[in-house]
Amino acid sequence: MSDDTTDRDDAADTTTIRGDLVRRAGEFVDSAPFIDRLSLRVARRTESQAPGNGSAASAYLSEEIIPELDELGFDSTICDNPESDEHPLLIASRIEDPELPTVLLYGHGDVQFAHDDQWAEGLDPWVLTRDGDRLYGRGTADNKGQHSVNTVALRTVLDGLGTRDDAASARLGYNVRILMETAEEAGSKGLRSFAAAHAAELAADLFLASDGPRIAAEVPTLFLGSRGALNFRLVAHERDDSHHSGNWGGRLRNPATVIAAAINALVDGNGVIRIPALRPTDPPASVLAAVAKLPEVVEDGAPETDPSWGEPGLSPAERVFAFNVLEVLALDAGDPAQVVNAIPGAASASMQLRYVVGTDVSDFENRVRTYLEEQGIRGVDVELEHCMPATRLDPDSRVVTAAAESIRRTTGLEAAVEPNLGGTIPNDVFAEVLGLPTVWVPHSYPGCHQHAPDEHALLSVLKQGAEIMTGMFWDMRSHPENWFTSK
Repeated sequence: MSDDTTDRDDAADTTTIRGDLVRRAGEFVDSAPFIDRLSLRVARRTESQAPGNGSAASAYLSEEIIPELDELGFDSTICDNPESDEHPLLIASRIEDPELPTVLLYGHGDVQFAHDDQWAEGLDPWVLTRDGDRLYGRGTADNKGQHSVNTVALRTVLDGLGTRDDAASARLGYNVRILMETAEEAGSKGLRSFAAAHAAELAADLFLASDGPRIAAEVPTLFLGSRGALNFRLVAHERDDSHHSGNWGGRLRNPATVIAAAINALVDGNGVIRIPALRPTDPPASVLAAVAKLPEVVEDGAPETDPSWGEPGLSPAERVFAFNVLEVLALDAGDPAQVVNAIPGAASASMQLRYVVGTDVSDFENRVRTYLEEQGIRGVDVELEHCMPATRLDPDSRVVTAAAESIRRTTGLEAAVEPNLGGTIPNDVFAEVLGLPTVWVPHSYPGCHQHAPDEHALLSVLKQGAEIMTGMFWDMRSHPENWFTSK
């Protein structure tokens, strides 16, 4: 037999094995054992914003995650959070050879407040309930269902390379590290400083994780970072009390009027950002090309969009994925419930800038305050409340091409590639602190009610997610040069 024939036969065998493992992973997610596992995880009340919940977070890591990882040959350690006693973290490592490339996986075991009394009749946030394709329960979509699917995929590949009873001894041909936090819903408290302090234990060549929604339920999606989020307040405080508008109107500065003028100076009545400092530089051609390929999706129950709102000359997708938006989140002046004829003594506006890479937010408060003064608006304090950086991997990166091709090979579908989420996740920890190329493969969809009552995952999406991740873990072994560019 010629070498060419042997190579073709080997490739055919590999394709057959890959296809069998992909099918096996999907079947497992659609089985009672997976539903039972996810039920146990949903039942853990890991609300990270609730005080006194540290024991639930620790139990989730020690009783749900570590036993599963032990079976796969991981060494796991629960670590203290440097900024909170109630939000531990987990580092798990499966090192086959320190010279091999390494992938870092991530998930979070915490959930948002359950709002138990707001769920539909017959639903309980702490009880997994199946209704057709929907799996209801807090954490099914964000993020217990998603990281559980990824572990299923990894186990499936290890089983296929080893024996059914000894996945720990199988050889992937690369190393795997896992970081799991329990404070993501509380702003990933301590994650950045923890990653900096444990950089050696988290060293890798690629970051791969699942969180957030696909662009649509039926469209496999990759996203490569996220827009930054900068929350700030505009505050005008003239006096401690209010004064009759008839007796004092025209003689006293009205802080509510001043705040209204300040908002209008920063963003106009059509949502167009006026302050140059808060506008991004032109996005790279690769970003615009990726955004142009994104499908237009209209989800049932979604609000009707306004095509005239926002930056002119941009498509709706470009406004979300390639540009900045400045939003007014709340206004405070006087008492709207019981309006009196009085000039309020103080007023404020809670603002948020969602911004892409290419926006300079350094010295933010001073730059905004100076701009307002240049527009003739004085007496407004700018108070920075919270900032998460913007990050983005180049859509033309080799690993993005490899991930998209892996999805196509598994599903027969073209992946939607978002250069960054419109929302914000702690991707800066992995991209900036750890210096990794970041690829996210979400297994949820926009209508999942994430953070809201009636949160649910679609079993069909979780099943396909397991198939996609199985294909990826296999392809990293078969063609590491396409996934791990630094080794």
